[in-house]
Amino acid sequence: MTKNPPSLVLYQPDIPQNAGSMLRLAACLGIALEVINPCGFLWDDKRMRRSGMDYLDKVTIQRHQSFDVFRMTERRVVLLSTKAEHSLYDFKFEPGDAIMVGRESAGVPDEVATQIDHRIRIPMMPGLRSLNVALTAAMAISEAMRQLHCFPESE
Repeated sequence: MTKNPPSLVLYQPDIPQNAGSMLRLAACLGIALEVINPCGFLWDDKRMRRSGMDYLDKVTIQRHQSFDVFRMTERRVVLLSTKAEHSLYDFKFEPGDAIMVGRESAGVPDEVATQIDHRIRIPMMPGLRSLNVALTAAMAISEAMRQLHCFPESE
């Protein structure tokens, strides 16, 4: 496994079940999960254990009080957006990328999107709005880890 796998960043998540699914994804793949506040729900161990099951203790979670505080981490940020021009499958990921998904209800505001280093999309059938945010995150993290050869070793 690479010493610097990507991390998954949730921008102001709205739905605890989706956040729990992404928490579980991060735990199973051995990547860090980052959350940019505020959340659209109360983030506490009880709620997250319910949606993330028993994986809460197996993932590194970093909370950022705002997008401005998150940007101080000075890493390359890759935003998944239905408004992006470039496909996920044409993008070259780098070690340590922060792969960000937006709110389930609204994505990220334009003023946030313009501050992101790279914006990519998942190609979809015309006329359809979007995939579930947890599925989108799984597809992007999987592609990044495939490119970087950083999936966990099988036991």
